[in-house]
Amino acid sequence: MKIATFNINGIKARMAALTDWLDEAQPDVALLQEIKSVDEAFPREPLEDRGYQVETHGQKGFNGVAILSKLPLEDISRGLPGDDSDEQARWIEATVVGKTAVRLCGLYLPNGNPVPGPKYDYKLNWMERLRQRAQALLDDEMPALMAGDYNVIPQAEDAARPAAWEKDALYLPETREAFRRVLNLGFTEAFRATTQGPGHYSFWDYQAGAWNRNDGIRIDHFLLSPACADLMTACWIEKEVRGREKPSDHVPVWVELDN
Repeated sequence: MKIATFNINGIKARMAALTDWLDEAQPDVALLQEIKSVDEAFPREPLEDRGYQVETHGQKGFNGVAILSKLPLEDISRGLPGDDSDEQARWIEATVVGKTAVRLCGLYLPNGNPVPGPKYDYKLNWMERLRQRAQALLDDEMPALMAGDYNVIPQAEDAARPAAWEKDALYLPETREAFRRVLNLGFTEAFRATTQGPGHYSFWDYQAGAWNRNDGIRIDHFLLSPACADLMTACWIEKEVRGREKPSDHVPVWVELDN
């Protein structure tokens, strides 16, 4: 089973790029972030015509997550547990049924800037809710993964110029510590389990020629429960997508499961 996470940066602005990529790459499941569309306005038909079941958790103009799957999805839920007052569309879950059932969690973690301030407080609170949900997933014992745009630069090697990010919410020590608290429950960060060293990025800003200078950061991650990590056969970043026409500022990250 080939699963991709992809911050599409606006489903309507990138539909041509998305469908071209789907036709070429043929993911079994795609977890999308920043769809920037309410559910009822989401352009489902071009995706359903390609054989995908489409499940969305949308919001007008901002945020929004979706799951596209060629395999059956069950038990869909929307919204990260832990705060009933949170109206931001950043979390969607479903169980995908292959040879083994896997719980999929697609997420768009808050950016948190500017720091300090309420947006950073929200980010840290959201990450604590994420940790609690991660523990519950482990307790369920079903193979599970949490994938998406984490807005977290885990280590210095995950940025071309780490010094430029030292005061940014994506790289502050408190952010990286909150990320490690999730990992330390027993999750595997899939890319670093398979690939070591610097120079691997999943995001390049549109400004200042970042793509041409390879001035990137790695902020799109797969976290796998132990039972899911046992199924993993590969993980990679599809970097070349960033150089296409009208691209997102993110690129797809992939995990392949023996499932």
